[in-house]
Amino acid sequence: MIYNDKAINRLKRVEGQVKGILRMIEEGKDCKEVITQLSAARSAIDRTIAVIVSSNLEQCIRKSYESGEVDSSKLVEEAVNLLVKSR
Repeated sequence: MIYNDKAINRLKRVEGQVKGILRMIEEGKDCKEVITQLSAARSAIDRTIAVIVSSNLEQCIRKSYESGEVDSSKLVEEAVNLLVKSR
């Protein structure tokens, strides 16, 4: 699998968010603020998962068509299962 810059940049952003959350905890920030930021980080991770799964699906379908295998329903099912598993 080739990971594109979009996925890598999203993960770097999440990394920054998590570092910020750790700093908030160390500074004793309010629980509500910490939870809000944790929720934002979780959402960012979920979106990153979707980007990676969709990119992988696209790559697999292209490879499938190039090799002559036209039925991509199994690939789509696997992609959906990955998304479901991630939740």
